[in-house]
Amino acid sequence: MTRTSDMFSREFKLPDLGEGLTEAEIVRWLVQVGDVVAVDQPVVEVETAKAMVEVPCPYGGVVTARFGDEGSELPVGSPLLTVAVGAPASGSPAFDSPAFDSPASGGGDEGSGNVLVGYGTQAPAARRRRVRPSAGSATTARRPARGERPLVDEAGADSGRRIDGPVPVISPLVRRLARENGLDLRELAGSGPDGLITRTDVEHAVRAGTSAASGTSTPAVARPSPSPAAATAPATVAPSRASGTRVPLKGVRGAVADKLSRSRREIPDATCWVDADATELMHARVRMNEAGGPKISLLALLARICTAALARFPDLNSTVDMDAREVVRLDEVHLGFAAQTERGLVVPVVKGAHTRDTESLSAEFARLTEAARTGTLTPADLTGGTFTLNNYGVFGVDGSTPIINHPEAAMLGVGRIVPKPWVHEGELAVRQVVQLSLTFDHRVCDGGTAGGFLRYVADCVEHPAVLLRTL
Repeated sequence: MTRTSDMFSREFKLPDLGEGLTEAEIVRWLVQVGDVVAVDQPVVEVETAKAMVEVPCPYGGVVTARFGDEGSELPVGSPLLTVAVGAPASGSPAFDSPAFDSPASGGGDEGSGNVLVGYGTQAPAARRRRVRPSAGSATTARRPARGERPLVDEAGADSGRRIDGPVPVISPLVRRLARENGLDLRELAGSGPDGLITRTDVEHAVRAGTSAASGTSTPAVARPSPSPAAATAPATVAPSRASGTRVPLKGVRGAVADKLSRSRREIPDATCWVDADATELMHARVRMNEAGGPKISLLALLARICTAALARFPDLNSTVDMDAREVVRLDEVHLGFAAQTERGLVVPVVKGAHTRDTESLSAEFARLTEAARTGTLTPADLTGGTFTLNNYGVFGVDGSTPIINHPEAAMLGVGRIVPKPWVHEGELAVRQVVQLSLTFDHRVCDGGTAGGFLRYVADCVEHPAVLLRTL
């Protein structure tokens, strides 16, 4: 903090948005340099890997600087803007008036505490710790430049140890990705601010390493000589040199890519499916909506069937703790549902779905769907799911093999409901038929449990009265 006459300059940094997020993309600035802002006034709209959120500033005053252009990514803890607070020039509103009440007036650095719902602007979380440079380090001679991050080793920000040649990397994802691919981060040149190593740098180095056998090289990382076995591999074109339009994997799209890749890498999944006659379920929904009251959605009926099925087959509402080598059966059902938006696929979560009736489920699905469409979902809306319902029938397809939403244990997929020939009561008839598919983690159960769950769901779709007997 600096002081010129009676003016103080407050630097507001990108806060910890929670849920392990380490970076955010600036979507739109809501203030300009020179604007007067009040305490907790939203100043920037950012997109994280979880949601689009507006970030309020905990200080009141005049904006003197902004850091980062729209479309750029900033790591957590980097400066967002600076605000001049204190006594104003003659004729200007007083910054210490109620309209511009600032934490500076109290002499503390606590902040307002209202950066996001559930996340404050108080002292940073204990897990984020700066590693002090050695006395002879050049970094002790100056204050870190804008956007500069503390230098930590690839063991993580919490390791508390130094290595020769500190590595400018902040994201745990980057460190893990490097470890999994055998990369030495000390040999990597970062493309981020002040040499910060990003996920893109590591991914490029990994791709370049796979093409080392064909004689290509990359200036980003020094790779060891390929083994004789690798030297005999067929030559391939390095992805970094391929022509075409490049679309960055960041924000929601990047988060989806990371999660789906992890699911495929860690979960031994299997899929089973069955066709079901949904004619009676569709008729039941029509009759329910004709009775008056809030409209019941088809998704809510399917969700109610899911929660009843999970009560009978709790293995599928679980997660796997490989460190403890245990399957953890979860007590509550937090039901995620796939929603396609302009920003990509998101999975909002209906909390406590097992305690809700069809009307409550319909209302919550409607609320979360609208929030997804407008980009106002919060991180809390997108986390904590224990089972996912994926209605890909809205895309006009009959079937699919869903990828499990890690770390859950199963996902139910629902195709389109269309008229098809069907044997009904011993005669051929045209019925409303749907294909149901269940992808499950084979570590938590075998085919008998998965088949029993799917068969129960199909029975409830074909004969809704089956569900009434279990209530």
